[in-house]
Amino acid sequence: MADFLHLLDKPEGWTSHDVVARMRRVLGERRVGHAGTLDPFATGLLLVAEGRATALLHALSLLPKRYLACARLGVATDTQDRTGVPLRTTRTLPSRQAIESEVERLRGLTMQRPPLYSAVKVRGERLYKAARRGETLEAGERPIRVYEIAADVESLPDLTLDLTVSRGTYVRTLAHDLGEALGCGAHLISLRRTQSGPFSVEQALTPLPSRGIEASEYRANAVLPSHAVPHLPRAALEEEEARGVRHGRPPRLGPERVTPGPLSVPLPPGGAAWPTALFAPDGALLALAQISPEGVRLLRVFP
Repeated sequence: MADFLHLLDKPEGWTSHDVVARMRRVLGERRVGHAGTLDPFATGLLLVAEGRATALLHALSLLPKRYLACARLGVATDTQDRTGVPLRTTRTLPSRQAIESEVERLRGLTMQRPPLYSAVKVRGERLYKAARRGETLEAGERPIRVYEIAADVESLPDLTLDLTVSRGTYVRTLAHDLGEALGCGAHLISLRRTQSGPFSVEQALTPLPSRGIEASEYRANAVLPSHAVPHLPRAALEEEEARGVRHGRPPRLGPERVTPGPLSVPLPPGGAAWPTALFAPDGALLALAQISPEGVRLLRVFP
């Protein structure tokens, strides 16, 4: 049985589910899923898990993500990106200094209202379905975080943004809100995810059938589960404890046996705590667990 984390470079025009479907066919494995949806017009890094590594997807989806985005100033659209209908246009743009000042105001942003064309549910219905009927359902603001952001103003009206954000952040909404703050309107014309936590798109393979990549090459490039969670706190188990965990029995672990992971990564806003990775004596990832004063609760076990 193959249990891997695959790093894939999603092509433009593909949905994230298209990538998963392609990998299921190539790998001959039904248990395939992804962490962190990308819109069809976006490209870049998509984390795709195979086999029992799919149990890691929730912890991986919480990782901060880095993007290279391009916003066009002077045009606002109903979807906040290039797929939408223009709502208003202007040829009058603010100064470079004003643009850089407003971009800097986005750093550390903590709340954001999801766009009308999004999969967020309000009263049981996804916003984009109501929007396509011409109805407006407005979601409440949600906690997010813009950790880092830098702007290149050399090619206006196109503004390039290099930014790192928390899970659940809509980059097209950042572009839209920036345009509103500047008084000229803006929409997103391109988006590329370059990193997800420690993983980079430079390490990724394409899922395009035309490249002829086979399952063996994808797996040779993939990450083992034990190497896929450097951001998680961890505990090394004794052999007897490992046998018990394999049979669903949680070990007795005090906080003194839990050490930080080699990579420090912030939890997204609202996150309670990272799960703890439990490792067998041979270094294999054995389970994810929640450790509290009440004891150890096994969340996922990799027998």
